[in-house]
Amino acid sequence: MGYVLPLLVFVAALVLAAPLHADQRDPRLEPLFETLKSTGDLSEVGNAEQAIWGIWMESGDEEIDKLLTQGSIYMQMHSFGAALSHFNSVIAARPEFAEGWNKRATLYFMMGEYDKSIADCEKTFTLEPRHFGALFGLGLIYSQIDNEAKALDAFEKALAVHPHLQNVPAIIQRLKAKLKSQEI
Repeated sequence: MGYVLPLLVFVAALVLAAPLHADQRDPRLEPLFETLKSTGDLSEVGNAEQAIWGIWMESGDEEIDKLLTQGSIYMQMHSFGAALSHFNSVIAARPEFAEGWNKRATLYFMMGEYDKSIADCEKTFTLEPRHFGALFGLGLIYSQIDNEAKALDAFEKALAVHPHLQNVPAIIQRLKAKLKSQEI
């Protein structure tokens, strides 16, 4: 009987120490972002990136997570109306959840709604300034609309957060060359 109280205290401490929701404010993110910047081991980088995305996808609300996942599936299937409905529901219910905005920004990009995509990327950054996926996406949008200077800025910011993003150094070099040739 003497071990029950310490066990209950231990369980209570675990529950209280666990994040209420695992989104952009999750304390597990900081060491993962440090790993992205500090290691050259691509296996570690991949694990850290995957863990970051996993945390970003968790709102802490099972119904919101289901809506986000289902919206993502609809987006992959090019069922844009259904995807938009799901992402709008996520944003309406949890406007502080960065990944809802990021997913809708991606959808708007796929739909060719670049101004709406840019606006949702900007909202994503206000909630999670380290969102390298949204920064990369913003670079793609600006590349698509031939705004090389803003594309370069977005890609450089993405690389500053995640120095191992594939193809980004080459994209940056290409954009710098293009901008330099426009100056001449």
